[in-house]
Amino acid sequence: MVSSNQAPDKISQALPKQRRLRARREFQRVYAQGQRYDGRLLAAFLRRNELAEHRVGVTASTKAIGKSVDRNRAKRLLREVFRRCAAELMSLQQKYDWVLNAKRTLMAADEELRFREFRNIIDQVAQAERRGEDYFRGATVEREL
Repeated sequence: MVSSNQAPDKISQALPKQRRLRARREFQRVYAQGQRYDGRLLAAFLRRNELAEHRVGVTASTKAIGKSVDRNRAKRLLREVFRRCAAELMSLQQKYDWVLNAKRTLMAADEELRFREFRNIIDQVAQAERRGEDYFRGATVEREL
């Protein structure tokens, strides 16, 4: 038996670029035309997309989270929750663009609570789909001033 000193090939578990929202315009479209779901740890904005998969964008403001080290950690935590809840996301009838906004309480919450809250939001979306609500249509929303 010959042993090799080579490390095994690493399989990246990062979200691929096609599953991320990156441009400001994409975020603004979700905010303007999407539906908001609030939790204690995060706020989620959703807008239906016509793609074959869900996409995610993550924000953590200085006002809500604080220093850049904490903001970056909050964004990593939210991306991880999204990535690891792929099975639950596949249970939804439609595919969505998600914008997840971190709240101050996210940093102190344990892993189980973060996942439970995100799954609750997914359940709320699934219920809205079953009721036939057309919140996520992506059409231009008219606002009265």
